[in-house]
Amino acid sequence: MKLTVLGPGCWGLTLAWLMNDNFNEITIWGREQDLNDDLVINKHCSKPLEVQLDRRVVITSDLKSAISGADVILSVVATSGVRPVCEQLRDAGVNPDTPLVNASKGLELNSLMRMSEVIKDVLPLQKVVILSGPTLAKEVLMGKPTAASVACEDMETAEFVQKALNVPNRFRLYTNNDVIGVELGGSLKNVIAIASGFAHEMDLGDNCMGSLLTRGMAEIARLSVKLGADPSTLYGLSGMGDLIATCSSPLSRNYTVGSMLGKGKKIDDILKELGSVAEGVKTSKAVCDLAKKMGIEVPISSAIYEAVYTDITPNEILSKLMNRKLKKEETYNAVRC
Repeated sequence: MKLTVLGPGCWGLTLAWLMNDNFNEITIWGREQDLNDDLVINKHCSKPLEVQLDRRVVITSDLKSAISGADVILSVVATSGVRPVCEQLRDAGVNPDTPLVNASKGLELNSLMRMSEVIKDVLPLQKVVILSGPTLAKEVLMGKPTAASVACEDMETAEFVQKALNVPNRFRLYTNNDVIGVELGGSLKNVIAIASGFAHEMDLGDNCMGSLLTRGMAEIARLSVKLGADPSTLYGLSGMGDLIATCSSPLSRNYTVGSMLGKGKKIDDILKELGSVAEGVKTSKAVCDLAKKMGIEVPISSAIYEAVYTDITPNEILSKLMNRKLKKEETYNAVRC
């Protein structure tokens, strides 16, 4: 069995490390500018997390050789890179029967497409699977257990990927055929995670955090269900599970962005200091664009969009959220109807 990982970023390297005993061959592909001698020769990465890969792992910038003979392809590139990478896969002659498992969480700006839609737009015959759940890379590297969902419209493909990527005692996978719900739950929670880091930095208290997660979940459900998701999926691993993990942990890049925003730092400085992608930043814009298009209120996401893209102060954001027009609370059943 051969695994190909597209993207030598933090999560891509972590997944390659995690799958070491599951596959006879593991190849990591990255653009030439994203590879360095320490990674290619020593199979080692020190930033943003330290990862030591097995010596037999192959690291290359040759996409055609990377995907040749692959049984599973894991796409772990930034959401902005999914379309161009898929175009490269098409040109490299990727086998449409090889499951392409997307592990990137976000929406494509301008088109507002989910990643599976982007992939299908370029590779319409490809078997596409979504991997999503509470998967903080540092905890995975520490050997701590977690669980996630693998979603595909074709359950046979989902079950194949489930068995191929499941790691006993450390990485438990569940199948799901609600691709929309699994994808949106993992994508939209990144924006709420920014809000969580923001609230924590401002020392707003546990009551506020409980309120934020609850209203954030309602916001995710409201938009996702309108887009075709099964509401029950959003209370699973890729929705509520991922939301709780990323909203309560400074290990989350999106949480860290929110914390820095709460200190009054500007987004360009934050991203430079972070040194890695925080998908919630761009997703906040995509969510607001989607919500406007569909006539749906997303006050928390709108506040984070303002925090990222304008000069609004932390106290002004808090005031806008707390002093909105009073309304009836939406419950799970109300959202479902």
